[in-house]
Amino acid sequence: MAKKKKIAFGKTFHAIHRQARISPYKARPVMDLIRGKGVDAALDIVEWEPRRASTMIRKVLRSALANASNDLDVDLKSLVVVDARVDGAGLLNGRRRYMPRAMGRAFPILKRTSHISITLAEPLTATAGAKE
Repeated sequence: MAKKKKIAFGKTFHAIHRQARISPYKARPVMDLIRGKGVDAALDIVEWEPRRASTMIRKVLRSALANASNDLDVDLKSLVVVDARVDGAGLLNGRRRYMPRAMGRAFPILKRTSHISITLAEPLTATAGAKE
């Protein structure tokens, strides 16, 4: 079995969209597409992805890129999506609602929300990480 190469990363930049009105189950496949890619490639993928989650993820990705642009030492073209996750949040309005079903039963309506978080990092090259 081949060993994976570990890549060292420098500065990291985060962006989070909390309580996004989409189920985590629907948003995770889009996040799997961009994880580990460069920022330009990830933006291209999300731009042309037809799922509804892609617009929310694109906004979070651009926000993380804007956070990175405040640091003048960082090359924005070299940033990589190191962590991209969609976690489940609470139910919409914090409660369950019920729909009547057959034979007097109650069926819960669960309007799920998500926390979308993306972390960008600058990979350290062999020359950049070495002290002179």
